[in-house]
Amino acid sequence: MKTQFPTAPAASGSSRRSRRPTASRHSLTALFAGQHRRRRLRGDVLTVAAWASVAAAVALWLADGGAAAINSPASAFTAGGIVAGLAGMDLVLLMLFLAARIPVVDRTFGHDRALECHRKLGKPSLYLLLAHGLLIATGYGMAEGLDPISESIALWVLVPDMWLAFLSMALFIAVVVTSLVAVRRRFPYEFWYAVHLLTYAAVATSLPHQFSVGGLFAEGTWQRWYWLAVCTATGAALLYFRVLQPLAATSRHRLTVSRVERIAAGVVNIEMTGFQLGKLAGTGGRFFVWRFMAPGTWWHSHPFSLSAEPLVWGSDGEGLLRITVRNLGRGSAQLGRLRPGTKVMVEGPYGVFSTAARTRDKVVMIGAGIGITPLRALLESTPFAPGDATVILRGHTEQELYLGDEIVDICRQRGVRLFHATGPRARWDSGSWLPVDAVRSGYSLASYIPGLADADVYVCGPAAWAGNVIADARAAGVPSEQIHHERFNW
Repeated sequence: MKTQFPTAPAASGSSRRSRRPTASRHSLTALFAGQHRRRRLRGDVLTVAAWASVAAAVALWLADGGAAAINSPASAFTAGGIVAGLAGMDLVLLMLFLAARIPVVDRTFGHDRALECHRKLGKPSLYLLLAHGLLIATGYGMAEGLDPISESIALWVLVPDMWLAFLSMALFIAVVVTSLVAVRRRFPYEFWYAVHLLTYAAVATSLPHQFSVGGLFAEGTWQRWYWLAVCTATGAALLYFRVLQPLAATSRHRLTVSRVERIAAGVVNIEMTGFQLGKLAGTGGRFFVWRFMAPGTWWHSHPFSLSAEPLVWGSDGEGLLRITVRNLGRGSAQLGRLRPGTKVMVEGPYGVFSTAARTRDKVVMIGAGIGITPLRALLESTPFAPGDATVILRGHTEQELYLGDEIVDICRQRGVRLFHATGPRARWDSGSWLPVDAVRSGYSLASYIPGLADADVYVCGPAAWAGNVIADARAAGVPSEQIHHERFNW
């Protein structure tokens, strides 16, 4: 473990990035405590609203006299199927809402947590929709003296638009199955993404039978206005935040690759010039989705964080952005061969791996490999008093501490404690994230950072390694709300 203890106070030196935010410890404590309270309040409100939407879907069916038709076992099965369908459809719309990258959701929960909730809702929504189909077929069949399979065939053949409902169910099953981790890892991202787009087709094909058979949109019912409002709001959010806003950002910033610089084996800096970059301020640590409009790369989207804060010099916000990319596959390998002048489409920023997640005045940043690069931008932009920040960089060798020289320079200027944890790694099943020598000596995260439990801990690196860091932090008494880790993988 190589250790440096810079003690110089923060200064407005000659760094390529001009912003060096500092503040008193007292003012930062009040700032981050208030920020954290507001975030938790937003989270509570959004969570209650999500569950209330499911309750509202069922309550409105009851208010429109849905339960009045229950007068036999057959009608009870049918009513159960209707309730399951209402709850399942509401959960599907919630899934789409979580995937729409709506700023208030993103700033409250973070991109990866929102998508984690999106994934967790997949199975319950599918089970409810399957129950919907089975119970409806059973209820209708009991009323007509048919078994569920025969009734399903009759519904397919005789009822208008019902074949679209069966198609919708098949599409939902395909989406959920391909989202399972064991299945997803067998396919490239582009295949999984294309299949996942079937969710929109599944929702679209589920609607016609609700008009012609289900009665959800019947004139004079409360359900009609509820479902029209929910479907319209979800569709508008997806269209605006997933399509129109990225197109507007691309048009506004007019990003162009200006230079590709090799900084280590398989690692390059990609610099881009553009306009109105001041509107990207405060993005340290958050990530963007980049699409480089060159042959062989334009159809790949890449989630990368900035590796330095935007450098702005022109009156119209003209300036420079930089990302740092490691060759981790065919898609990222092609980026090292980009030519100056390549146009760039951009979406974002996304996530709360930034100052927006801070809860305390003290901060600890721990990064490994290419995960070091978002920390470099965060270190540059997040406010703290001299002596209140600690950075730990992990790599097999010093050469794997990417942008290490820049980080050393920032740490010296801002009074940051810096540790270089280099050396062979311990076995993955050891549960440690430190070099093997440190593990043998009994070191842990708390060994290097006194008062760790009173700090925000930012972790960025490979998933298994990051999991070990998080476990170590929790063992040291750091509350989960003070641990910030965002996955960019799919």
